[in-house]
Amino acid sequence: MFVFWGDGSQAAMSLVDSIRVRSTENFNWTFIFILAVVFYVYWSEINKKNTEVVCAGLALYGVHWLYEICNAIIGRVFGYPLWSVSNESTTFILLIGVCWELSMMFSIAGMISFKMLPQDRTKRYFARDGKKGVSCKLVGAIEMALLFALFESFLAGTSNHSFIWVYKWWGVLPVFITTYIPFFLASNYVPDMEPKKRRTFLITVWGLVALLLIILIPAGVI
Repeated sequence: MFVFWGDGSQAAMSLVDSIRVRSTENFNWTFIFILAVVFYVYWSEINKKNTEVVCAGLALYGVHWLYEICNAIIGRVFGYPLWSVSNESTTFILLIGVCWELSMMFSIAGMISFKMLPQDRTKRYFARDGKKGVSCKLVGAIEMALLFALFESFLAGTSNHSFIWVYKWWGVLPVFITTYIPFFLASNYVPDMEPKKRRTFLITVWGLVALLLIILIPAGVI
């Protein structure tokens, strides 16, 4: 049921070779429903003027897109990406490593993580006897990263190959450390930055995402 590492098999490589990026072959109406739900979530938070929650969502989602673009570039340069999604598991594949359903989940994952933090976000665990302890934001990021890494392990073991890991050295541990921890650090820390720094972070990340997509998709790189 759970897969912890890629196996480097020809079967895994064949699955990746068969991926049809941005094909509408499996498209269905759940695409629209999921989009409507995400729109409702964001608009509800905007209407309530929950700026920090919206920033948390956009921070993680922007970092997520940078990772997906890098993963697609790795696939183009080295033959196979670090992670892929199968044709059978989705209605629409955006880039070789991310489908519509997964991307929409990540669009609100930062909001969820941020809302799960203690009301007092300055809280520190294990702070006693003069020790400063560990920030609740860091602990929350690690907990969420572990949960997502384990769930990805489950997805990698599904019969429809929801996630495909080709490289033997890529799996739960590296995805936990190098991918999910940065994701949730962004969602947990960016909202509490000074407004100017927070705005700079979001503009820089999303500006880079837009630039890369505009250049690399028409060029056939991703």
